[in-house]
Amino acid sequence: MLAFDGETEAATVAGTDHAWVRVGAVGKAISLLRQAGCGELVLAGPVKRRSIAAFRPDWRGLQFFARVGRRAWGDDGLLSAVIYELEGEGFSVIGAEAILPTLLAPKGPFGRRAPDAEAMADIERGIEILNSLGALDIGQAVVIQQGVVLGVEAVEGTDRLMERCKDLHREGRAGVLVKMPKPGQESRVDAPTIGSRTVERAHRAGLAGIAVEAGGTIVLDRDAVGETADRLGLFVYGFERR
Repeated sequence: MLAFDGETEAATVAGTDHAWVRVGAVGKAISLLRQAGCGELVLAGPVKRRSIAAFRPDWRGLQFFARVGRRAWGDDGLLSAVIYELEGEGFSVIGAEAILPTLLAPKGPFGRRAPDAEAMADIERGIEILNSLGALDIGQAVVIQQGVVLGVEAVEGTDRLMERCKDLHREGRAGVLVKMPKPGQESRVDAPTIGSRTVERAHRAGLAGIAVEAGGTIVLDRDAVGETADRLGLFVYGFERR
C-alpha cells in the first residue's frame, strides 16, 4: 500500500505492508510501486486539492503537469490524466467496486424511512442540477430544500457543503443532500462516497435525508448507514438516474 504524507490517516495503513510518499513525488511513487511488484492499482481515499506549487512536484511530476495543462483545472480531468499516466507506466488501474461490488449503493431506501413526494421532488431537482454542473466538472453533491439550491459542492467537499448549508436552512420542510457521479466521470477514481459519518453530518445540518445514485455511489458499511439513518430519523435512498 502506498500512503501519502499529510493525506492518509496512519490508522488506515496500520498493520499492512506500506510505504509513505509525498503527493508531489511522482517519480518516487512509481519507483516504489515497481519495487513492490504492483501490477494492478486501486486508488482510494481523498487528497486535498492544492495548487501545483503547493504539491512541490519532483521532475517527474513537473513533466506530468506540463502534459496535463488545462485538464488540471477540474478534478475529473486531472484524475483521468493520472490514470492515463499510470497506465502509460504499465500499471492497470481498477475501481474499488470491481473488487468489492457490494460497496455500490442499491436502489431504494437503506433503512425504515423513504423520501416522501416532496423530498422526491427535491431529489429530482438535485439530479437536474448535478447533471448540468457535472458536465462542467463541478461537484458531485448539492443540497436542495423546497426546490431551492442551498449549496453546490466545490473544492470543499461534501462535509463542508453541509456545514455551510446549515446556516442557510429555511423554515418548513427540511432539505435533501443529493450525491452522484458527474456525467461521463472516470468511474475508477473519485467515486462519490457516503458512510455513517455522512448521515451524522446531514443530521447536524438539519437535513431530512440523503439520496445517492444506485450503482454509482460507494457506501461504506451499508448496514451501519441504514442503522444510523433510522436512529437519527433520516432517510438514505438510492435512486436510478433518468
